[in-house]
Amino acid sequence: MRAGSPRGGLGMGGVIVGLVVGMGVILLVMGLLKRFAREAVPTLVGLPGGAWVVGGGLGVVTVLGVAGWLRCASGVSDRTRMARGLHAVGTAVCCAAAFGPFFLLLSGLPSRNCRSESCAYIPGTGSAFLAYALSAGLVGWSVHRWTGARAAEQAARERERVRRLRKKGKGRSRAARQG
Repeated sequence: MRAGSPRGGLGMGGVIVGLVVGMGVILLVMGLLKRFAREAVPTLVGLPGGAWVVGGGLGVVTVLGVAGWLRCASGVSDRTRMARGLHAVGTAVCCAAAFGPFFLLLSGLPSRNCRSESCAYIPGTGSAFLAYALSAGLVGWSVHRWTGARAAEQAARERERVRRLRKKGKGRSRAARQG
């Protein structure tokens, strides 16, 4: 195919149209999600317990989403197509649970260069965001410490098992036993 051929021009035009349509869809989806969040945040902040309980709960959801995401991301790839598809859906759900609460609360904060009512500060969002950050940090730190302690305990058990096998003479390699 030559550089000036009609097929090359059609392909380039198709790519440009695809990019424009794709960008439009992305902007539409982002705008709809922002509008949904702006409608949902006052309802969430108005729940019993107030903004602090909502922020704390969303922080825990974020930590659970990150934990699930990390667990799903370390999957094995030698599965059937259906299992890989379900695994990808699970990873996407965990990713949404990890990032969704952050962006939901972030949308309730005032926008920088917007003076309309649609981007004004939603009362209670600041304290909910602070509670979110504190709870996500504390729960995430405790989960990290707990998993680190479990890994260290498992490594110590494995070292002890290998030490006992070596003491019996069974922990050496085949070459060391034969030679």
